[in-house]
Amino acid sequence: MGSLSIWHWILVIAVVLLLFGRGKISDLMGDVAQGIKAFKKGMQDDDKPAEKPEPAKSIEHNNTPTAARSDVGSKAV
Repeated sequence: MGSLSIWHWILVIAVVLLLFGRGKISDLMGDVAQGIKAFKKGMQDDDKPAEKPEPAKSIEHNNTPTAARSDVGSKAV
C-alpha cells in the first residue's frame, strides 16, 4: 500500500490535466520560469557594490534651557 504504481500516477496526471487543462499548466510554468529569472537577476544586482553611499544626515538642535513650567505637577482645585 505504501508505493504507487504506474496506473496511480497516470490517473493523477489525467485528473490534473482535466481540471487545469493544458493551456493553464503551460501558462503557470511560464510564470514560474519568469519568477526564477527575476530572482536570479535580483541576486546578481545585489552582488554589485553600491555607488557612493549618501552621508548620514543629522538633525541639529539647540540645547538651551527652557523656563520651568509652574503648572506641571500641580492639581487644579
